[in-house]
Amino acid sequence: MVSFDIEEEEKETALKQHSEKIALAFGLIHTEPGTTLRIVKNLRVCEDCHSAFKLVSRVYSRNIIMRDRARYHHFINGVCSCKDFW
Repeated sequence: MVSFDIEEEEKETALKQHSEKIALAFGLIHTEPGTTLRIVKNLRVCEDCHSAFKLVSRVYSRNIIMRDRARYHHFINGVCSCKDFW
C-alpha cells in the first residue's frame, strides 16, 4: 500500500526498494530450500511487505522470522503469527 500521490510506475519502483524484500530475495537465492530465513529490521514492516512475506512463505515452503521495531513475525505456510494485526 503506497499512500503517496505519485504515478503507478513510481509506486512500483518505490515498493521494489524495501530493504526487507531485498534481504528476503538474497536469503532465498543463497540458502538451501527448507532453510528458515531470519530478517531483522529497525522500522515497522509495511502492509505490502507483510503480504509479500506471507506469499513467499507459502510458495517456497519456507519459515521466515522477521523482527521489526515492534515485534517478531513468524511466517509459516502463508500465515503470520501476528494474525495480520501489527
